[in-house]
Amino acid sequence: MARFHNPHIRNAQRSLWHFLLWKAGYYKETKSPLPVDFSYPVQAPLFQPELPSALWVGHATFLIEIGGVHLLTDPVWSDHCSPVPIRALRRRHEPPLPLSDLPPIDYVLLSHNHYDHLDLRTVQHLRVFHPEIEWIVPAGVKRWFLRQGIERVTELAWWQTHSSSKGTVTALPAQHFSGRSLWDKNRTHWNGYLFEKNGKKFYFTGDTGYNSCDFRAIGAQFAPIDLSLIPIGTYLPKEFMAPVHCSPDEAVKIHQEVGSRLSLGMHWKTFCLSEEPMSQPPYDLFLAMQEKNLPLESFLPIEPGVQINW
Repeated sequence: MARFHNPHIRNAQRSLWHFLLWKAGYYKETKSPLPVDFSYPVQAPLFQPELPSALWVGHATFLIEIGGVHLLTDPVWSDHCSPVPIRALRRRHEPPLPLSDLPPIDYVLLSHNHYDHLDLRTVQHLRVFHPEIEWIVPAGVKRWFLRQGIERVTELAWWQTHSSSKGTVTALPAQHFSGRSLWDKNRTHWNGYLFEKNGKKFYFTGDTGYNSCDFRAIGAQFAPIDLSLIPIGTYLPKEFMAPVHCSPDEAVKIHQEVGSRLSLGMHWKTFCLSEEPMSQPPYDLFLAMQEKNLPLESFLPIEPGVQINW
């Protein structure tokens, strides 16, 4: 079976050797000094229930509502982002919305098959209590769902589109890798997604590093985008993380290049997967927005459980 690759970078995936070098202190990194009690200067505006909304559950999990359609991105409600409970990979906050309180879900957009994005226990719950979900997944991932007894699955390759009366989903490029074991590395693909309904567009980057090609191409086709969900965490040490995880500074570049009117930071605060302090991403996002002289209210690091209109 063929393996997928990233077209704009070589050797994006880090080996065990790279991991050991990281843990041995080989990758030195200078962090921006974090002010005591820093909080992002702009808060989420007052929520209005009649408008399209996004609620951050944590990590890359959002509940999106638009025109009566409900979507989940990379749903993970488990206590650990690993196949077995590992203390270092435990969840750092409770999901603000219990799985039992979800509204009927129409779509799940799945970016790739890593354990912190594809969670078996959450999928099993959704299969039982939301059997009408249509799962949108990258190339090669449908087989995993079929093994779980889930058949309403649509695989999309980059730039492919799926349309129904509920909306239109387009799979978009991301720079990452895949695998759930030592033997299936890059056997399945990784996607971002753009969803369109009622003249509104939201963009879910999935897990991604930054390159100067993909996001410009996305912006050229879809800008302006009403809402973008962009990672701002898991970026230090940068030499180790950069091929597959963007920094807050790179997240701001994505925000600009795709023409996002409002972006929300994700992939931080929930699981500790890198060296930056868990409170660091909002500060580095603030510095990047200041440096580029962009309005702070256009890119927000909201807290888990906050619901915002877009």
